[in-house]
Amino acid sequence: MANKITNQNTTKEQERSELHRAIWQIANDLRGSVDGWDFKQYVLGILFYRFISENLTSFINEDERRVSGQEQFDYVKLSDKEAEFGRSETIINKGFYILPSELFVNVCKNARNDENLNETLSKIFNNIENSAKGFESEDDLKGLFDDLDVNSNKLGQTVEKRNQRIAKLLEAIGDLRLGEYADNTIDAFGDAYEYLMAMYASNAGKSGGEFYTPQEVSELLAEITTVGKKEVNKVYDPCCGSGSLLLKFAKVLGKENVRQGFYGQEINLTTYNLCRINMFLHDINYNNFDVAHGDTLTDPKHWDDEPFDAIVSNPPYSIKWDGDANPLIINDPRFSPAGVLAPKSKADLAFTMHMLSWLSTSGTAAIVEFPGVLYRSGAEQKIRKYLVDNNYVDAVIQLPPDLFFGTTIATCVIVLKKSKTENKTLFIDASKEFVRGGNKNKLSEANRKRILDAFIEHKDEDYFAKLVDNNTIAENDYNIAVSSYVVAEDMREVVDIKVLNKEIERIVARQSELRVAIDEIVGDIEEN
Repeated sequence: MANKITNQNTTKEQERSELHRAIWQIANDLRGSVDGWDFKQYVLGILFYRFISENLTSFINEDERRVSGQEQFDYVKLSDKEAEFGRSETIINKGFYILPSELFVNVCKNARNDENLNETLSKIFNNIENSAKGFESEDDLKGLFDDLDVNSNKLGQTVEKRNQRIAKLLEAIGDLRLGEYADNTIDAFGDAYEYLMAMYASNAGKSGGEFYTPQEVSELLAEITTVGKKEVNKVYDPCCGSGSLLLKFAKVLGKENVRQGFYGQEINLTTYNLCRINMFLHDINYNNFDVAHGDTLTDPKHWDDEPFDAIVSNPPYSIKWDGDANPLIINDPRFSPAGVLAPKSKADLAFTMHMLSWLSTSGTAAIVEFPGVLYRSGAEQKIRKYLVDNNYVDAVIQLPPDLFFGTTIATCVIVLKKSKTENKTLFIDASKEFVRGGNKNKLSEANRKRILDAFIEHKDEDYFAKLVDNNTIAENDYNIAVSSYVVAEDMREVVDIKVLNKEIERIVARQSELRVAIDEIVGDIEEN
């Protein structure tokens, strides 16, 4: 059995490596004059187009073969007129519709010979979005292709050059062995997406890191919030970026065990579109996710959906917000319980209070935070006082430096709960739990497991974890920096001073002997 699992893991890694190499080759071959970060839109967009085409075809084929018994039925080969009969029912189930002539595989076949390829694709993308109009999925499809501008000069100065590049991209994406993988051992489309996001985020610096959380960090947060649970009702991320944090619940629990779906909000329009694409690419049906566009702090979109059983987030660090300049926020039930608002120049703890407010009684929130929120004075200290005095802080975990794209700072994770059984807070110093991978640090599986095990054990461990009474934290001015409670191991060599002195005496005596010997040699030389 062990050998079988090992072989499966080996096969999985081989498939993943092969897929990554192929995607990297596409990016290198086709990027040309298009900036890497901009080109991401085209690679992801065409990958998404292929996915929904194949996903829809598979759904229709399976349903038709089951109902009619026609084992050879193939939606790809139908005429558009014949395909119209199943439009409404399919949209209700899948959220969108694509006519056979507009499927990725059929467009790809004719791409080289289509002089109006850019117009063909532009029309198809509009048709896909418009297919959802009047249906529940309308908002989930709206604007998904907005960033895939097939008429952009970035693709070439002439229509002919643009179409040549688009045709190459279609063929390259079409050559990826995604179909076989999807039926086999890895979530190929989702994995391709994650690899692309990580690749471009690492090359794009801050602009990439703003919305992409490394997979191993995302997985740790999902595991922390689901300790002891096999299923949850709803998961939520108020700053969801491209959705990588939310989708780790699908891996940790299985998407069927997130019973009422994935919820998120994102302020950046492009990233909001990427998140919805990511949901589709991980085969999350439109009726099982609700991702909204807007400013979570001033215009939260999910009042009717809270509370949430599991909340994970990597909010932007120390950004400005309205704070007490906005009279509506002063009395907002999310922020008012602390009696003070986060500073206008640092919204970190405003996000924290928002998540605490929307956390269910039995839920857990795990939030990546800028380290300054742990010890800064003023309003932030008062908010920490509220959190500690009400026993909401379950754990504070110090992460290693240089984990995230666009920054080298050592961030931390604050874990919140509303129903703790003891009036204590766990501090974990995981600052040395990393391996170096490329130009960034990474949490290995062993690193992640050690952190999670310490969190589950919830007890003291020399130089790594300390369970501290909240009264002690209060006496320490509500400073919740891990270094204030977990003593670092002294790695300096222990020296016996008596032994050291004897060694020094021996060295000095030996030096004297050598000087005498040298003087004698010099004297002999001078005499001769």
